[in-house]
Amino acid sequence: MDPAEFLRASRVVIVAGKGGVGKTTVTAALSRTAAAAGLSTLVVEVEGKSGIAALFDRPPLAYDEAVLLPAAGVAGEVRGRTLTPDDALLDYLHDHGLRRISKRLVSTGAMDVIATAAPGIKDILILGKVKQLERSGAADLIIVDAPAAGHAITFLQSARALLDAVRVGPINAQARDVLELLTDPARCTVMLVALPEETPVNELVQTAFALEDRVGVALAPVVVNGVYPTLEVGPDLDLDALAAEAGTSLRPGEADSLRAAAEFRRRRQALQTTQLERLASALPLPQLHLPFLFEADLGGAHVARLAEALTGEITGLGAAA
Repeated sequence: MDPAEFLRASRVVIVAGKGGVGKTTVTAALSRTAAAAGLSTLVVEVEGKSGIAALFDRPPLAYDEAVLLPAAGVAGEVRGRTLTPDDALLDYLHDHGLRRISKRLVSTGAMDVIATAAPGIKDILILGKVKQLERSGAADLIIVDAPAAGHAITFLQSARALLDAVRVGPINAQARDVLELLTDPARCTVMLVALPEETPVNELVQTAFALEDRVGVALAPVVVNGVYPTLEVGPDLDLDALAAEAGTSLRPGEADSLRAAAEFRRRRQALQTTQLERLASALPLPQLHLPFLFEADLGGAHVARLAEALTGEITGLGAAA
């Protein structure tokens, strides 16, 4: 499939997954993929602590938009911003002619009381702002770096819960608008992320079914992050001969260490193959695989490599279909 066509299928993509699976890294790679396909992209950092700006070698994001990756040639621009319930509520009040009230709320510290007046109201404030950005055409594609999987379910379920709890008034109207956004595949999809390990795969499958059953959102292909590249190394290699062919030699004990490392790699590959097959069996969604990068810290150059890999996976997805 053409990456631009794939990414234009929905105007908002919410990236969610268990903590530690690389959700923010996938968000960054997806935004670079969209930019390379010519789309202007806005990344929304919901919890304000994801550190996505560092993956573009930029200073931390704030509420006002900042350029993470400038447009270049046919490539689109990537911008980013944070989004908190307090800021979203202030925007809402400003937009509805209640500027004086918003100033009063800030000066008295009553904002948190209002934001926690009903379960889910903080989430609906954020999603309401995302809805506003989507309707305003703020970018060709809006990518939301959502909370970790457990909170993601309540985060996305907040609109339906508030509709049941609040039957009339502006909160009900906001929840209804947000639910329309979440349940329209042309406007919003959820992209789940996992590692090729047992617990993340289990949580991804549970989250996928929960989101479909309780919220009714459309799910994009899942991203499996940190997949070890296949290394064809047999257990019977003559390492001393290979070293000699390379014009060097091994010191005592090095051959055993290399064999132990190769055995670890073979076991790791077998484990991830098992988990990928289990994920495919449990969840009938296409998988996009991103390679494991053997780096302590990731920056812009690494995310560019992941974006290139993601582009290849999306293109291959079309070929497979």
